[in-house]
Amino acid sequence: MKTYHIPLLLCLFFLSCDKKSKIEKAVEEIPVEIKVERFDKVFFETEPKNLDKVKKEFPFFFPPGNEDAVWLDKMKDPLWRELYTEVQKKYSNFEPVKIKLEELFKHVKYYFPETKIPKVITVISEMDYNNKVIYADSLVIISLEMYLGKEHKFYQFPEYIKQNFEENQIMPDVVSSFYKRKVVLDADKKLLSKMINSGKELYLKDLLLPDYSDADKMGYTNEQIEWCNENESYIWRYFIEKEMLYSDDQKLIPRFISPAPFSKFYLEIDNETPGQVGGWIGWQIVRSYMKNNEVSLQQLLDTNAKEIFEKSKYKPKK
Repeated sequence: MKTYHIPLLLCLFFLSCDKKSKIEKAVEEIPVEIKVERFDKVFFETEPKNLDKVKKEFPFFFPPGNEDAVWLDKMKDPLWRELYTEVQKKYSNFEPVKIKLEELFKHVKYYFPETKIPKVITVISEMDYNNKVIYADSLVIISLEMYLGKEHKFYQFPEYIKQNFEENQIMPDVVSSFYKRKVVLDADKKLLSKMINSGKELYLKDLLLPDYSDADKMGYTNEQIEWCNENESYIWRYFIEKEMLYSDDQKLIPRFISPAPFSKFYLEIDNETPGQVGGWIGWQIVRSYMKNNEVSLQQLLDTNAKEIFEKSKYKPKK
């Protein structure tokens, strides 16, 4: 019997590849040109006496209430200037990143035709790892000091945070910020809703970043993705047996959804686990839902978590 299944499986495989290639060919035809402005270079390479010119060019970076002395001190501060030097070592040529941004926004235009192509502005900010990228309709602001490589001497952060301070996380971070701006998050406080919210965001990365690995989309190492794949049925059984899916206990969010060094099952295996396994399971549920239902991306984003779960026919791999 198995020999009869092989041609069918091959046929389905090539049909899937053909569908994907048709989408990618259509994406390639979409004209997108990203304009990049290097505010970091303008600011640190401007003589202090010309600060007013910078303020006129980039007024949104100079909120009222701060004296010019604040910005003049920053221009001259040795630590800020050393940080700028490190950023320039890595990103003096921003063209490779610009090309990836254009590829990303071609996909964005394919799935969201009404979206404006934003201007990209690079900055050096306060090492706020929660806001490495800010998407705001007509602007994408990228804090380059957060992408110098996880082993950079300036990073005094826990390993699970700084492992994503790599250049290959810029595009996933842009998509995450785009998702939060574009989608009205389900206000339901149940764990399942939080899982599906994360799953939608990660599924959006599937479509907008088709050449990226699951590890890069999730912000995991390859080993962490492998752990999730190998333990999917165990994680799912734990959630079911503990009756967590429809619980609105907010302590579950830091245990299984928020970035963390590990997930908290309160078992001996905890130190072996990656954080955010609830979001990873939500991703698998959303993938299953899209595989088993003829719906558009926008319909997915508009559908509540309960309906997605019930129609997903999700079964963890054993």
